[in-house]
Amino acid sequence: MTEATDAEQAAMHRALALAETVRGTTSPNPAVGAVILGADGTLVGEGATAPAGGPHAEVRALRTAGPAARGGTAVTTLEPCAHTGRTGPCVDALLAAGIERVVYAVGDPDPVAGGGAERLRAAGVEVVAGVELHAAESGALRPWLHAVRAGRPFVTWKYAATLDGRVAAADWTSRWITGAVARADVHRLRAEVDAVLVGSGTVLTDDPQLTVRDGDIDATRQPLRVVLDRRHRVPDDARVLDAAAESLVLDTAAPQFALKALHDRGVRHVLLEGGPTLAGAFIEARCVDEVVGYLAPVLLGAGPSALGDAGIGTLADAAVLDVESVTRLGSDIKIVARPRWADETTPDTTGDG
Repeated sequence: MTEATDAEQAAMHRALALAETVRGTTSPNPAVGAVILGADGTLVGEGATAPAGGPHAEVRALRTAGPAARGGTAVTTLEPCAHTGRTGPCVDALLAAGIERVVYAVGDPDPVAGGGAERLRAAGVEVVAGVELHAAESGALRPWLHAVRAGRPFVTWKYAATLDGRVAAADWTSRWITGAVARADVHRLRAEVDAVLVGSGTVLTDDPQLTVRDGDIDATRQPLRVVLDRRHRVPDDARVLDAAAESLVLDTAAPQFALKALHDRGVRHVLLEGGPTLAGAFIEARCVDEVVGYLAPVLLGAGPSALGDAGIGTLADAAVLDVESVTRLGSDIKIVARPRWADETTPDTTGDG
């Protein structure tokens, strides 16, 4: 199998970084980065996926490259699409620009859009697949890949707790458990997802607004605010229903039903910010794909815990997590972990569509 050159490897690293700049802004399309190398191997164009309805990464990169793309190489984090949706096939744009070689990381698992590599090869274009596969699958593409493969959005459960696992004191006071640096990081996390989800209990207890408000983060695009309210308890004047962002109240307590409804709306990444009861329901249903915990160096000894009943009766049935990173944020600790069952629905692939 033909391998990527050093210049193409470097271009892929740049493409991965470009994809990160549009994380959370492209759904239902994937967050993709692309780089165009000229015939002499120098970088002549780059781009990342525009919001839905706009051009894909390859097209934006070709536009910046102009005539310099002819005879060159396209390096992209996802196999170029071969179908017509709101925009035309990226494969057609690459062929029209005179691209002679395409290097990509992840094969497109979408049966509707896949097949780009096969079409490129049939047209005489040299294709190299699987370059920086793991980095691409664990980066900006991860939520979208999961949504395509599992048929539901990728779910990140976020919570903030004391070192002994309490999310509030015995009198239910909870502001602020973590410090300013950790709270700013939560706003960054909200800015990277399509929807923030809570239960009616959280709305009644905390009256959260669930918006991106940190001054250092672009808040022009707000995530959809979702409330599960089976018993119709949320009052009309709740802050989560204000005009600061779009809101959706779902008449259900079932995670699978709620996620299916959100997937149908184009949501590909959900941030679960609900309380212990809702978190327990999502864990029991195996509908959590990533856990982000913010732990403060504080002990309470009493009060509600971060996770409620999750249907786990014995240690042998515990939800086992693989820790991906541990970061210090001011005086707090941020832990990012992945449940083992997440691998059941997101297998690695080097397929060509």
